[in-house]
Amino acid sequence: MLEKTLRMNYLYDFYQSLLTTKQRQYMELYFLDDWSLGEIAEEFEVSRQAVYDNIKRTESMLEEYEEKLRLFSKFEERSILMKKLKTAIEKGATNQSILIIVDSLERLD
Repeated sequence: MLEKTLRMNYLYDFYQSLLTTKQRQYMELYFLDDWSLGEIAEEFEVSRQAVYDNIKRTESMLEEYEEKLRLFSKFEERSILMKKLKTAIEKGATNQSILIIVDSLERLD
């Protein structure tokens, strides 16, 4: 569950501008503020099922956006390559080794 929450938080960070106001509010309360479905339903005066359905649809939308745009995947890959680059520089790697990592970073975009 924690891994899913973390992933949804990242996807939300990348794609929130593509969501409606209500979708953003529900996602923020549920994933960022840790509200229960019942608490959100009470706040918006809707059924718990309506909140659940909205969150599930929004999760699916975020996953579709990621599948098409790959912003989060590229972010993860970039982070890994940046760590490799830092380690290579700290260990005095050859220019050729460093250039290979830099080339990989450039190919992400």
